[in-house]
Amino acid sequence: MSVTTRAAIARGPHTGWELVDLQLDEPKAHEVRVRFHAAGLCHSDDHITQGDAPVRFPIVGGHEGAGVVEAVGPDVRRVAVGDRIVCSYIPACGACRPCSTGYQNMCVKGLNAGTGMFLDGTFRFHLGEDDLGGFCSLGTFARQAVVSEWACLPLPDDIPFEIGALVGCGVPTGWGSAVYAAGVRAGETVVIYGAGGVGSNAVQGARYAGAKHVVVVDPVEFKRDMAKVFGATHTFADAQSAHDFVVEATWGQLADHAICTPGVLTPEVVDAAVQVIGKAGKVTITAVGRLGENTVHVHAGNMILYQRQIRGALFGACNPLYDVPRLLGLYRSGDLKLDELVTRRYALDEINDGYRDMADGKNIRGVVVHEV
Repeated sequence: MSVTTRAAIARGPHTGWELVDLQLDEPKAHEVRVRFHAAGLCHSDDHITQGDAPVRFPIVGGHEGAGVVEAVGPDVRRVAVGDRIVCSYIPACGACRPCSTGYQNMCVKGLNAGTGMFLDGTFRFHLGEDDLGGFCSLGTFARQAVVSEWACLPLPDDIPFEIGALVGCGVPTGWGSAVYAAGVRAGETVVIYGAGGVGSNAVQGARYAGAKHVVVVDPVEFKRDMAKVFGATHTFADAQSAHDFVVEATWGQLADHAICTPGVLTPEVVDAAVQVIGKAGKVTITAVGRLGENTVHVHAGNMILYQRQIRGALFGACNPLYDVPRLLGLYRSGDLKLDELVTRRYALDEINDGYRDMADGKNIRGVVVHEV
């Protein structure tokens, strides 16, 4: 027996988000139905409507979400009806090869992120004769969705739903990009390109790891001001000014790390990041570029002579089952600022306004608050 739920879908690139009523199937084995209370407006979903994400259209948007379990399918063990949960945008089954070797961020259960198809080859959302998937097999821009139990993480009673939504993607992605992927250590110099929802948490991760200089590059004054709230020691509107500062502050040694977290990665950002790191320095790439464009163009000699490194980071190289509770604990103790990430709240029917505000540089993170 299906239920009807309200959702924001994208029918194709450059069409924005459209509100529709969808039919939602009952959960099958190892699946649960969630009623979402909050969903984060992450830039990754904007890549869908901008044509920069390889997804199956039409698709239900949203991959940051928190809510309450309404129903469970057969064989579900991780959660029960009535549980408050965070949805991890990459599931973590705990048993596959990546999970069992410390790489839960690459769990094999997340293989259908771009289609939203379940592992049995079927879909749970339907619009007339069309089958729809949820982005990252979630679809948190729907008031209700069926998701894998492996994507469900407990949300303690004292943590607001909107905060829970953000720790499903943006917070660990940024934090882990500094702490795990880059491996920032005490006394180091870190340059972070882009101070939105992910970059702000890279700032917090670098600060907490003990970096001496946490340098932020962002053209938007509001984001530079907020970066200082999150722990940036210096902020600049352009990469050259940041580079000049790093040269002076390190006596020409240059930075230990550059972390790329802009809304859209460009060759110019990558080039600036490579040039700002010194000997044995590392560039960590977390942001994605436009579909079909190669953004990393580096002369081999430039890498070899200084033994520089470039690496990618998925989910900040975090392990969801361990790191999401850990980050919530740091929030609870006052060591991680999450309330300050939420700039504005929107109703579901204001979702296009939310993404317009993001594009205009008005938000660190917007949050959709669902009617419940």
